[in-house]
Amino acid sequence: MFKDKVLMITGGTGSFGNAVLNRFINEDFKEIRIFSRDEKKQDEMRHRLNNPKVNFIIGDIRDFESINNAMIGVDYVFSAAALKQVPSCEFYPMQAVRTNILGSENVLEAAVRNRVKRVVVLSTDKAAYPINTMGMTKALMEKLAISKARDPRTKDAGTVICATRYGNVLCSRGSIIPLFIEQIRAGKPMTVTVPEMTRYMMSLEEAVDLVLFAFKNAEPGDLFVQKAPAATIDVLAQAVKEIFHANNEIKIIGARHGEKMYETLCTKEEMAKAVDMGNFYRIPADLRDLNYSKYVDNFGHRVDFEEYNSDNTKRLNVNEMKEILLSLDYIQNELNKN
Repeated sequence: MFKDKVLMITGGTGSFGNAVLNRFINEDFKEIRIFSRDEKKQDEMRHRLNNPKVNFIIGDIRDFESINNAMIGVDYVFSAAALKQVPSCEFYPMQAVRTNILGSENVLEAAVRNRVKRVVVLSTDKAAYPINTMGMTKALMEKLAISKARDPRTKDAGTVICATRYGNVLCSRGSIIPLFIEQIRAGKPMTVTVPEMTRYMMSLEEAVDLVLFAFKNAEPGDLFVQKAPAATIDVLAQAVKEIFHANNEIKIIGARHGEKMYETLCTKEEMAKAVDMGNFYRIPADLRDLNYSKYVDNFGHRVDFEEYNSDNTKRLNVNEMKEILLSLDYIQNELNKN
């Protein structure tokens, strides 16, 4: 599948891009292109990897010409470039629109024009019943992917476009666990928004597994989610405290702009048509056109489904949370610094 192929990762200097590289660096790809606008992180990755197979391209998905030119000769695209911080997007919504919506459209259009074989765009649980700018822009990104997947030009190009949606990625850049560790080491209070708030808990490796599963199994316009456990923010904070043998005060600061009490991976409407694939749900796209009258509904309306969210999935206790955290390389590396 990968032999002599070219993979591009947009936003490839982020946590996900690094995890994909760790997984694929020894595969038979002819080339892996890291496309991002962060020259400092590109330079750090280049020196760390020192691998001629990895090609670094400075560019911005907001600029169609830069992404279109960079995609010449590419077989597969994992699109991770995005503005992801909920409060930042709340304060600067047009920046989120320009990257998450318009930039994603540039990626998808470039993929079709360059006859890329497969594209996986990365979304978030915040796109389901969105209440914040980040979730709203990601929801529209998903709609763009489905729309482009049904486009006749996309079919003619032989391009399969699909999306993945996942929850909190543990220890990713900008996430809460690195902040907790930093606060513990500085002797500061650990800042918790709302203790009862629940979030899905996934590792970076699981995020890569989800993207690979989608890559291998997708039909045009599919959306994939991975089943995952959840925990309250209080349980997560207590688990980090116990792992690092800390006695820092926990300071409750209240919900930040645009935050939900719980996150949803699959809406009720999506669960009505979701296909259970073991550890994953596949939500097929509605590929009908606007001529609804020519379609016959043989199945009736199914509305008695419960959404899949971080309140009704498996709930982790402190010991279970500690077990997951201790399995992560990031946590082990941080412990070794002590």
